[in-house]
Amino acid sequence: MNKDLVVALTCLIAGGALLGVSTNVGKYAGTVGLTPLAFVFWSITGAALLLLAMAVIRRQPPPITKRSIEYYLIAALVSVAGSNLIFFSAIPKVGASFVALTITLPPLLTYLGALLLKMERFDPLRALGVVSALSGAGVLAANKLSAPNASTFWILIALCGPVLLAIGNLYRTLRWPTNASPSALAPGMLVAAAIQLGMVSLLPNFSLSLPNQDPMALMRSLAIIGLQACIFAAQFQILFMLQKAGGPVLLSLLGSIAALFAVPIAIFLQGELPPEGLALGATLIALGVILVTWGGIRKPVMK
Repeated sequence: MNKDLVVALTCLIAGGALLGVSTNVGKYAGTVGLTPLAFVFWSITGAALLLLAMAVIRRQPPPITKRSIEYYLIAALVSVAGSNLIFFSAIPKVGASFVALTITLPPLLTYLGALLLKMERFDPLRALGVVSALSGAGVLAANKLSAPNASTFWILIALCGPVLLAIGNLYRTLRWPTNASPSALAPGMLVAAAIQLGMVSLLPNFSLSLPNQDPMALMRSLAIIGLQACIFAAQFQILFMLQKAGGPVLLSLLGSIAALFAVPIAIFLQGELPPEGLALGATLIALGVILVTWGGIRKPVMK
């Protein structure tokens, strides 16, 4: 088997597992009194420091050029700050399992974007996969919207997250700085994301403060932030390795792998009820992802 393919598949499974665990850690963070912004900001900041330290040890510091700074800022906004703030804000409102299932959509949105940008040729099998998966997402969203006390606003907000992730997948491939390594780019992107999230805290009704009612509440918050920082550090390091080895469409399958871990954890360990329409919706999404992936194996990417 091709070495790059082995690396890509290993990164895909490991990164998807981390993303699935991360979704459930985000739900637990809300139970210890952490706001979504504070949780994401401090976790991303911790991950950035970890990856910066590793980059310095490897003598691969993030490049500082006009092109790389643009790359960090835009990639951070769509791939880290914006998407994670959306997902972790939506989890307490719509549930970790629903958010995990929406994260399966980026492969299809990424493929559509790649077609529009002429990065890929049209393939009927992949097109059928797009229709299947979007139908599955429609089933889940329709059932969620029809549920008692459903929050239409948060359901729609949660569905914006996959759009940002797909944009990020395409952008990072198209604008990858020349000769830059994954180890150098990952910390640069996370530093930019921490700065962007810090700027959000300057807006009214946003805060980076941690729960400090009692020492135990603070200790729990710091523990969960430390755990998430380690998960983010590994997750984004793997993301860049997978991007380099497998390209944007394979990379975007992370969400599908994540759902395999996140949904069972949310249901069996966190006590969530399965989303209405789970069987049909998940089947259609899984079929769509399989068709998009199989079509990609059969037909080469345009150079």
